[in-house]
Amino acid sequence: MTVKRTIKASVKDERLIEKRRNQMIRGAVSLFKKKGFHRTTTREIAKAAGFSIGTLYEYIRTKEDVLFLVCDSIYEQVKERFYSIDLKAGTLESLKLGIDHYFRIVDEMQDEVLVMYQEAKALTNGALAYVLKKELEMVGMFEELIRRCVENGELEINNEQQQLLAHNIFVQGQMWGFRRWALQKTCTIDEYIQLQTDLLFSGIKGFKKQVEVGGE
Repeated sequence: MTVKRTIKASVKDERLIEKRRNQMIRGAVSLFKKKGFHRTTTREIAKAAGFSIGTLYEYIRTKEDVLFLVCDSIYEQVKERFYSIDLKAGTLESLKLGIDHYFRIVDEMQDEVLVMYQEAKALTNGALAYVLKKELEMVGMFEELIRRCVENGELEINNEQQQLLAHNIFVQGQMWGFRRWALQKTCTIDEYIQLQTDLLFSGIKGFKKQVEVGGE
């Protein structure tokens, strides 16, 4: 597991740090989405967050820190939802629940997801590597759910197929964030989750049947 990057703050109250940084994230996301990372100033972020530039610098050191917090907040939400699932159950229902949780996070954090992929390139190499590693760890959560299903006899796919299936689920969730402007004209998030889950599992069943026929 990647060690969380330390962003220095002169304030010692952890609750206040979390509160102020969440305010920064909300303010920065709207600005980054509208103007982009480079054209947004820290003074504008402070104003959008509801406090002074001096207060802003009590909780971060650079503008990059704010973008980093935006990216990291997505991972933290995914991790929190996944920890509410019995990851060791090894059932298709637990996998479906994981898909449901992840897709809803993308729906709830659509702006953050868009900003992360549009502006993450502005991060320095070390910070960008951290964000990409976090993304792979989110995919890894699905890999664990899938692997448990295989170990429990619920799925019959090899390691490479397990990894690809995890990536497919991850990208399908992102698609709702990137294409919601078009998709929501024909379906709600509930309907999207159901449709994608049905397609995913019908594909698995079709693949299994094809393998069985080919092996006879």
